[in-house]
Amino acid sequence: MSVYSIRTLAWRGVFVAGLACAAMAPTAAMAQAQEQYFGIPSSRVGPYSAMGTGYYGGIIDYLNYVNLKFGGVNGVKLTWEECETEYNAARTVECYQRLLTKGEQRMVVFDTLGTPGAYAVINRMEPDKVVLAQYGYGRTDAADGTVWPWVFNAAGHYWGQVAVQLSFMAQQEGGVAKMKGKTVVHLHIDSAFGREPLPAMREIAKQWGIKLIEIAVPPPGLEQQSQWLQIRREKADWVTFWGAGSGMNSTAITNAARVGFPRNRMVYVSFGGAEEDMVPAGDAAKGTYVTANAVPGKFPLIQDIEKVVYGAGKGNMQNPARVGTVYYNRGVGAAVTWVEALKNAQRIHKKVGKTVTGPEFRDGFEALDLSDAKLKEIGIQGMSAPFKMSCSKHDGSERFRVMQWDGAKFNLVSDWVPAPDPAFIRKLIEESAAKFAAENKITAKKC
Repeated sequence: MSVYSIRTLAWRGVFVAGLACAAMAPTAAMAQAQEQYFGIPSSRVGPYSAMGTGYYGGIIDYLNYVNLKFGGVNGVKLTWEECETEYNAARTVECYQRLLTKGEQRMVVFDTLGTPGAYAVINRMEPDKVVLAQYGYGRTDAADGTVWPWVFNAAGHYWGQVAVQLSFMAQQEGGVAKMKGKTVVHLHIDSAFGREPLPAMREIAKQWGIKLIEIAVPPPGLEQQSQWLQIRREKADWVTFWGAGSGMNSTAITNAARVGFPRNRMVYVSFGGAEEDMVPAGDAAKGTYVTANAVPGKFPLIQDIEKVVYGAGKGNMQNPARVGTVYYNRGVGAAVTWVEALKNAQRIHKKVGKTVTGPEFRDGFEALDLSDAKLKEIGIQGMSAPFKMSCSKHDGSERFRVMQWDGAKFNLVSDWVPAPDPAFIRKLIEESAAKFAAENKITAKKC
């Protein structure tokens, strides 16, 4: 073969290879477009691991379920990457930066599971175009979407929750009028999480004539003897407990028993009221009340996750017996909002079957409408309360259920109930958000 023939064949080979690459390029790009990336700042180690393993296990199981059962969201495969925060605000910021992009993809939602972490990253959301999905925690006045367009309280917030707790106490006492002169202690971890309900709590206490005593516990909250001795000295009628981590939460129960404070006069916050928080305290936990934004149980969706995901050997929970418990179900509920927001975003922006951007996902989140009928269709009717978002209203149902621990399980003692005066809570939110906007020269969004 002549040198000319060899050169001709070589050039022809390069040309054919070039055509092949050109043909493959759109296919690769299309494949890339068929994935939606989620960053997951998990907290699986440390004193708050019981919360994190259950919550993020539920999230990942549901994302896996959607891929296995439906092939993703309208053909878009869901992908994710985890970063361990240890429920630490500084580490949460590090994880946020690390998870923000993966290759050419950018995350569209961030869920810190903790109020301190939410406060640490909240001002990053708007410039980075990422939704902060505070599923039942976080900064409460972010429920005003005109000031915080990138932040949502999908499953209620702490101002609404503490109002429900005080209303429940009033019911037990025989009415709001009977609360006058009662002593209520807010025993809380000394963090942004523990202090978050206080603005609403102080206002309600003032209106109802309650003597409110605020007692902080240094994290991680394993030493509470002096605080409970103070509660006994103050002859408290009720205790609202804002704890985090099974160690702190069970320690509160055992200390209450030690000083003779009745557990049926204690009302735990949602993040302190799970099976993992009650079981370590043994019989001492009997009678403890909890306000819940997601309740335990093997709802139809949970059963199908067991069948589809765990049946395929792809479950995320190291202990499958925890599937259907409080923290797990709450994680599933959070992931449901991500997936439904993604569906909305694809529909609104005419991108069905395609990856969406942060701003598009934000529009989808704002369009969430999880009615009872929709929750039934998904398979979680009764597990969480229905809710609908809007441009200005970035909080969820604002309804909670009261549960009581009987020594082995939670029993539901109320339906989904709102704060006794939702308009009052909303007024506090808007006033707080307006103050923040004025101090930071923020022009409120017009809805």
